[in-house]
Amino acid sequence: MALMDFIKKQFIDIIQWTETGDGTLAWRFPMAEMEIQNGASLTVRESQVAVFVNEGQVADVFGPGMYKLTTQTLPVLTYLKNWDKLFESPFKSDVYFFSTRQQVDQKWGTPQPITIRDKDFGAVRLRAFGNYSFRIGDAKLFHTEISGTREIYSVADLDGQLRGLVLQNISNAIAASGVPFLDLAANQIQFAQALAAQLVPEFEKIGIKLENITVQNVSLPEELQKILDQKIGMGMVGNDMGKFMQYQTAQAIPKFAEGAGGGGGIAGDAMGLGAGVALGQVLAQNLAQGLSPNAAAQAAATQQQPAVAVVSPADVMTTLEKLGELKTKGILTQEEFDAKKAELLKKLV
Repeated sequence: MALMDFIKKQFIDIIQWTETGDGTLAWRFPMAEMEIQNGASLTVRESQVAVFVNEGQVADVFGPGMYKLTTQTLPVLTYLKNWDKLFESPFKSDVYFFSTRQQVDQKWGTPQPITIRDKDFGAVRLRAFGNYSFRIGDAKLFHTEISGTREIYSVADLDGQLRGLVLQNISNAIAASGVPFLDLAANQIQFAQALAAQLVPEFEKIGIKLENITVQNVSLPEELQKILDQKIGMGMVGNDMGKFMQYQTAQAIPKFAEGAGGGGGIAGDAMGLGAGVALGQVLAQNLAQGLSPNAAAQAAATQQQPAVAVVSPADVMTTLEKLGELKTKGILTQEEFDAKKAELLKKLV
C-alpha cells in the first residue's frame, strides 16, 4: 500500500448518518483514530441534528443542511481549541447525530393499582393505560443529561425513564387540574390533557418534547365505578334529579321482581300479600310522571285525591291465611298480626 493512500485514510472527508431502522435516538459517528479534514462535508438530513463535542464539552450544533467544516462554521469548536481564522489543519472531535422525528405509539400503563388523592373521595386506587409520542427537542440537553458518550442510544433505553415519569405525575396531574377525579375518569380526553400539562415540563428537563398522550382506559374499584355509572346516567337525563330517580325506579323493578319471584323469605311473602303490587303501582306512577310533560301537576292532583281501596271478602280471607302463616313462622308477632287483621276487617265494613 502506497504511503499517500495510507495517509488519505486517516482523514474524514464526509460526515453523515443514514438511519438503518427505527428506534435509534442518538448515534456516534465512528472516528477511531482518524481526524476530520478541514473543509470536510457535513450532511445533516431532515429530522436530524448533529452535535460536535470537544473533549467532553458540547461545541457546535447543526440542524438539517449541508455544511463545509471550517473555522467559520465551527465557531465554538474554534474557540475551544484556540484556532486562528486561518487554521486549515485536520482536527479531532466527536460527532453525534440525533434523530428528531416522532417516536410514536409508545405504551404506558400502571402494572399495579396506584393511589391518588381526590378532594371528593380522599384516596382512590386506579389502573390506567394508553400511549404517547415524543421527539428529541433539545439535542444538546439530551446528550448531556441522557445519552452521553454511548455509541448508540435507543428508544428502548429511554422507555423505562419516560414510563416512570408518566406514572409519577398522574396524581399530580389530577390535583393540579382542579377537576374532580370522576369528571376526569368519565372524560378520557380531558384526563389526557391534564396529564400532558403536567408531563411537558418534566420531559423538557431531559431534552424531550412530548407530542401527544392518550388515556385509553381507566379501571376503578367496583364501588367507585358504580358511582361513576350513576353520574353518567344523570348526565344522560340532563342532571334532572326527578328524571334520574324515575330512571333508577325503572331499573329497580326487574331486580325486585327477581328477588320476590323465589317465594322465599320476607320479600316473597310480602309480594304474596299484595305489597309488591302496591310497590309496583307506586313505581309505575313515578315512572309515568317522569314521562308525562305535566308530571308535576298530575302528581299534585293525585296526592289530593283520596285513595279508594276495593277489597273482596275472598281476598281478605286469603290474606289473613298468609298472615297466619307468617305469624306461625315467627316473621310476624302476635301484635302485628292482630293489627293487620283489624285493618283488613275494617275494609269489609
